[in-house]
Amino acid sequence: MRIGVLSLQGAVEPHFQKLRDLGVTPVEIKLEKDLSDIQGIILPGGESTTMLHMLDRNSLYSPLQKFVKERPSWGVCAGAILLAEKVSHPSQKSFGALPITIERNAFGRQVDSFISALESDRSDWQGLEGIFIRAPRIRDLGPGVKILLRWKEEPVLVEHGNTLAGTFHPELSKGHTLHRYFLDKCSPNGREIS
Repeated sequence: MRIGVLSLQGAVEPHFQKLRDLGVTPVEIKLEKDLSDIQGIILPGGESTTMLHMLDRNSLYSPLQKFVKERPSWGVCAGAILLAEKVSHPSQKSFGALPITIERNAFGRQVDSFISALESDRSDWQGLEGIFIRAPRIRDLGPGVKILLRWKEEPVLVEHGNTLAGTFHPELSKGHTLHRYFLDKCSPNGREIS
């Protein structure tokens, strides 16, 4: 299996390592041609406005928008902002692939970063670690959006069809639970990744 990681800016290498740990080939996505022959894509944390600038510069915005609306996609922090239908604080363009409203930098500045246990309806996900760094907040959920993880009753990982969006950084935690979950969505046979 080949999984792309948008590699224009941000926390790319930690996702590459998680994918390698799970026996998957990570693929750098920098140009439109890189989108061929991947089963899904991770949009990593970083700075969403910088990513938008680089997407436009590399003529990747429209091809990537089409990809994330059709194929398994996971937005992490800044990546979640890119996937959202609406962005606030301030508003900016986004792919509109996930029916949520997201507020940029809503948890505060870098000095307000924190780590906390997360809550889930899944017993095997209870207590997963959430690392929040200049994190956005998911403010509104559209029809059919499912909450997978919460922090103090607030959604921090949501799912809609083949699309995931989270406001924290699982690539910086020790486990592989969420990367494995995403890979299961990308698997052509629906088989579980070991």
